[in-house]
Amino acid sequence: MKLSKYAKEVLGVSYQTAWRWWKAGKLPHPAHQAATGTVIVDYTPDQILHKGRPSDMVAIYARVSSTEKKAELDAQADRLIHYAAAKGYRVTHVVKEIGSGINDSRPKLSHLLQATDYGILLVEYKDRLARFGTNYMELLLAQLGVKLEIINTTENGRDELVMDLITIITSFCTRIYGSRPPIRKTERLIAELQNGNADEE
Repeated sequence: MKLSKYAKEVLGVSYQTAWRWWKAGKLPHPAHQAATGTVIVDYTPDQILHKGRPSDMVAIYARVSSTEKKAELDAQADRLIHYAAAKGYRVTHVVKEIGSGINDSRPKLSHLLQATDYGILLVEYKDRLARFGTNYMELLLAQLGVKLEIINTTENGRDELVMDLITIITSFCTRIYGSRPPIRKTERLIAELQNGNADEE
């Protein structure tokens, strides 16, 4: 396949970017230059399936649950950038998003997952990517040729978990009691959650 077509259909990058990668020996697949000067890329069908993603190019995703934690969001992204530099990765995206880990309509994450110019998705904790279903996301990413790399596999703090539980309870109360759930019922459930969390400290 000609490099121009390979850049567009396999890598999802511009011809100029693919040319620079070829000159630097960074193309994911073997390539050679024909006598006419045209660069020809060699590949196998399974490599096309995996979009030929560069294995050393990383996308960083940082997330916090509320605007009050904006400073932590920036610090989280900085830690990920330093980690990527220490590993010798080339950073193509640094995405910082504010939203709940149980929200499946995060526009910045959705846009990032559709990008094709990275081979590693880097997050600090598993729950920064999603509160639930991370294992399924990892399987689907692998099918696209993307490795999910989690820096810290220990459990993250409980404050955001409580907030996520409050969100779940509020959502279920809305479904059970209508668009305006009885405030006292919701407040009582939230208070019990918070008191239970305090008792365990």
